[in-house]
Amino acid sequence: MTPAAASHWEPWPSLPLEAWSETCATLHMWTQIVGKVRLAGSPGVNHSWHVTLYVTARGLTTSPIPHGRRTFQIDFDFIDHRLMVQASDGGKGGLALEPQSVARFYARLFEEMEKLDLHVSIARKPNEVADPIRFDRDGAHRAYDREYANRFWRILVQADRVFKAFRGRFIGKCSPVHFFWGAPDLAVTRFSGREAPPHPGGIPHLPDWVTREAYSHEVSSCGFWPGGGAIPYPAFYSYAYPEPPGFAAAAVRPREAFYSTDLREFVLAYDVVRRSARPDDTLLDFLQTTYEAAADLAKWDRRSLERDVDRRSSRPARPAG
Repeated sequence: MTPAAASHWEPWPSLPLEAWSETCATLHMWTQIVGKVRLAGSPGVNHSWHVTLYVTARGLTTSPIPHGRRTFQIDFDFIDHRLMVQASDGGKGGLALEPQSVARFYARLFEEMEKLDLHVSIARKPNEVADPIRFDRDGAHRAYDREYANRFWRILVQADRVFKAFRGRFIGKCSPVHFFWGAPDLAVTRFSGREAPPHPGGIPHLPDWVTREAYSHEVSSCGFWPGGGAIPYPAFYSYAYPEPPGFAAAAVRPREAFYSTDLREFVLAYDVVRRSARPDDTLLDFLQTTYEAAADLAKWDRRSLERDVDRRSSRPARPAG
């Protein structure tokens, strides 16, 4: 077995940002294009939950998008490295995921959609990036390393699985586990049920009204991010909005987790989880203790929001017998 093939058996693969930063930047733009197709065709849902992508057994999907009396969906396949467009009337198309400019990817995707009579128009400027280039003019981002794209997806598979276990502990309002293509990050968000003060906004190339609607109520949110800027490595994060007094100084686990004053959130390097003897437990410990810090300091009504929890182990209590 070749080293590349062997790595596909590793559930928590290494993902040094410097090794795939160009592919990461290109893939970020590709997911924005596909995400904006979902945004253009989907009925609005609170907190922009109608724009996200979801992890699948092969990659990422839009899930079904209404289009007249039909539906269609777009799927990234990071095993065979294909982008697939499938419609409910049996029509299908697609293109190879390979080194190509964002402009070329944009043109090819819409050519495939037009062949299926899927006429969709999107805003062609990226969101949440400092120096956006219109998709149809972006020849700068053109890298695609199949191995690292696959590794990124495999990490999303593991994070998605653990996040869903964590989500299952909460019976209050909670988001799906979903991939936000703006950052990009995989996230899940819990809500206290109480309204929050208006968010200050200021996220690059994202209307403030979108941010304020997303944070209209108190949240404790966690996720996975491939890294960048102040955190130049893949990491898990957890934050609260509004941040309660004392949150930054809260004692959380594992001991390697820290509060980033740049991001105003707790950060746990992905490699800490990857190298742990029990990665699931290490990650769940981080998610649970940072949530508890947010909820306790903000005085959430935890008894009405959570399943029965054994606080000594931070795991759902098991019935006797």
